[in-house]
Amino acid sequence: MGKPTHPRHAARRHLPIVDRLPPARDRSFTADDLGPAPRPAIAVWEFTLACDHRCLHCGPRAAQPRPDELDTDEALRLVDELAELGVGEVALIGGEAYLRDDFLAVVRRIRERGMTSSIVTAGWGLSLELCHAAKQAGLLFVSVSIDGLEAHHDHVRNKPGSWQRALAAIANARAAGLRVGANTQINALTGPDLAPLLDTLSDAGVVAWQLQFTMVHGNGADHPELILQPYMIPELFREIDRLIDVCRVRGIKFLPGNNIGYFGPSEQKLRMLQRGGGHYGGCTAGVVTLGIESNGEIKSCPSLGGPTNQGGSWREHGLRMLWDRSPEIAYIRRRTIDDLWGFCRTCYYADVCRAGCTATSEPLLGRPGNNPFCHHRALEMERAGMRERIELCSAAPDIPFGNGLWRVIRESADPEIAAREGPVAVEGPRSSRLVHAYGPGEDVDPADFVGPSSPR
Repeated sequence: MGKPTHPRHAARRHLPIVDRLPPARDRSFTADDLGPAPRPAIAVWEFTLACDHRCLHCGPRAAQPRPDELDTDEALRLVDELAELGVGEVALIGGEAYLRDDFLAVVRRIRERGMTSSIVTAGWGLSLELCHAAKQAGLLFVSVSIDGLEAHHDHVRNKPGSWQRALAAIANARAAGLRVGANTQINALTGPDLAPLLDTLSDAGVVAWQLQFTMVHGNGADHPELILQPYMIPELFREIDRLIDVCRVRGIKFLPGNNIGYFGPSEQKLRMLQRGGGHYGGCTAGVVTLGIESNGEIKSCPSLGGPTNQGGSWREHGLRMLWDRSPEIAYIRRRTIDDLWGFCRTCYYADVCRAGCTATSEPLLGRPGNNPFCHHRALEMERAGMRERIELCSAAPDIPFGNGLWRVIRESADPEIAAREGPVAVEGPRSSRLVHAYGPGEDVDPADFVGPSSPR
């Protein structure tokens, strides 16, 4: 006779099937939702830091649960407050969300409150049984992380067999009737993998594919060899432009992450499904997007941590007060073109773009407002016979979302000239938002940097 199943683990596998759940709330937003305290369209919830991978690029350095993670009753109450705030979608991330025994119960509450429920997963433990149970609980969409072909994926995910298990997870989720997409981190290794990877994903039956750049925070800051250099961007986007066409022919939604693109010749194609053929409209952290850490810290951006981004504890203050009034969460709502610096302050698109993704620029240079990972900027350098590359100044601390500091080196695109004449310009770190909340900040020596994840 087999060992009896503990009730907590049984709860992970099955919930009673219900005949009817409310229709999913619209996650879109209009101009009426924007203002001093806009309605968040999506909440990205780090449900736990427990993880069955040790990825080389992991921003939160997921491994073990935080010691003070929300318990089940707290998680269910937080779901209720998300619904009351008007959130349209709750995306559960990690770590691995399914490693919590109350995963299905929280998915069910999300759907009972009329919100779309989705997860982002590496898929190692996403069995067919769990997929069927998640479908019954109300899960609507699964995004499986696949970073390149097998050798590169398994290397970056730091786990042999991860690629095969991710493809198995896609098959299991589809067999359970879930809609399934894939998300791919672009790094210095995986650029050449994109075309054959799309063939693999197409054969696997994904309905959407999201691309984003690996960021220089957490474990990613410890592996500069993985980070795409800015001068590689024009060639990369010539390939992405072609792959967008392939996705359209095959009926796969191409979805650019918030940290790629920005006013290059592919911009309208890139954002066709997000903005109706429009262009990038600036960072949406604390405007459209709400981040939640597994211990109830509420923040503007799910990909940043520390006191420049965390607005406060849900346990202490409740969700609405933090969303409406926290200055850390409201930062993007309040900043202006005068908060930009370096090349981005001089750019033609400065007032619209506002230097792109905050989670890209702040971990790189200590404060937002200057972003070399921009298609338009890389093309401008190429036209001028220049190129930009980043260089690590100081290492990151071993904390979730810890970042080091980098400098941007501008030099001749001709390696011989660059070696002979050296840099044309260097844009180094600037003072953090803890020192200068707004404005362009001031140049700092990395040894004197004071910030949420200072190396000292």
